[in-house]
Amino acid sequence: MADTPLAAVVMAGGLGTRMKSAVPKHFHEILGRRMVDWIIETGRDAGADPLVVIASPAARDEYADSGVEVAIQETPLGTGDAVRSARAALEGHDGDILVLSGDTPLLTAGLLRDLVDAHHREGADATILSAEPDDPRLYGRVVRDRNGTVRKVVEGTDASDEEQKIREINSSIYVFRSSALWPALEQLQPKNVQGELYLTDAIEIIAAGAGKVAAHIAADSRETDGVNTRVELAHAGAVLRDRINEAHMLAGVTIVDPKTTWIEPTVEIDADVTIQPFTFLRGQTKIATGAEIGANTVAIDVHIGRKATIGPFCYLRPGTVLGESSKAGTFVEIKNSRIGDRAKVPHLSYIGDAEIGDDTNVGAGAITANFPHKPGEPKGRTTIGSNVRTGIHNGFVAPVEIGDGAWIAAGSVITRDVPADALGISRSRQENKEGYAARQRDL
Repeated sequence: MADTPLAAVVMAGGLGTRMKSAVPKHFHEILGRRMVDWIIETGRDAGADPLVVIASPAARDEYADSGVEVAIQETPLGTGDAVRSARAALEGHDGDILVLSGDTPLLTAGLLRDLVDAHHREGADATILSAEPDDPRLYGRVVRDRNGTVRKVVEGTDASDEEQKIREINSSIYVFRSSALWPALEQLQPKNVQGELYLTDAIEIIAAGAGKVAAHIAADSRETDGVNTRVELAHAGAVLRDRINEAHMLAGVTIVDPKTTWIEPTVEIDADVTIQPFTFLRGQTKIATGAEIGANTVAIDVHIGRKATIGPFCYLRPGTVLGESSKAGTFVEIKNSRIGDRAKVPHLSYIGDAEIGDDTNVGAGAITANFPHKPGEPKGRTTIGSNVRTGIHNGFVAPVEIGDGAWIAAGSVITRDVPADALGISRSRQENKEGYAARQRDL
């Protein structure tokens, strides 16, 4: 049974009206990833292949870059109809099928593997992932007979007073033998005025026939929590943040205040990196050993070299590469630029579309002015060589190149190339008018 092929179906066709949003709930982001993408990645990590997402017609093109197959539920006629929509996409698959809900981002691959293992161990035709939360609310209840065998799932709103006392709830996550699932779905009948077909009825159909239904109780019921409101979205984000931070800390990263540090799952951090509070690390950011990220730093799709120091109050935008032992200091913004080894941009500067060489020091208030001179032209680049010393309040109007070892006088706006080892000066000569201030006061 361990070699049984495993496919997955992700139900993501709902609108999520309780989110009070024009955006379907499955597309709301948590830590840089859409909610449904968390479930897709979890299904993949659990070994499901192929993976089919059930989407509404309006969301047909939303999965173009997700590497999944898409099945369209043309009319929202319930969970049973949603899963039935995936049958053509799974034609020829004769193994097990995981049925996942697109609004459960806290689900882990480990729990899904445990569910599949229990399914095989029990020799079941269908296995429910159940849980025993402190407050079962109106979740569907898992009804067992006196021998502990699962007989059905009853919706919370339809449960009798006695059934509502049952603590074991249905998470709406299942694994089925495909040979049991498809015939059961064909037997579904609408039992409500909306004409909807419920997947829970397939459980009862299998149990009432010759099939066996089992239930695997999640050790941590929070993993099965669904997200239906923005309050629950924020809660899920905090849980995922804590999981990510814990994994980095156990791998040797110092996170001074995990509650104020938000790291997206795609970020790579080596051991012996220190991260100060109120830091946001996003996208494909990579941070090498020995770097220190100061407080109130935002880094998106950047590479930070060994022993580099960042911030506090630093904004690193996509395309930034910081060399070994370099510095991007306080109130510095860098975009699409390479800062060389041991080079420093200490404070109050904007560096965009630039190359800064090794051992260069950029004085406070530096600006690389790279906006195109004419509409449609590409942005120019500023190249500053190695061992350059710029002054305070320098502007570099791209495209411009500063040679190795050059100095730039304070207050200069550089519009032409500066040769190596030269002093670049571009400013008006100072003139003092003696007694001018006193005369103004006497007026």
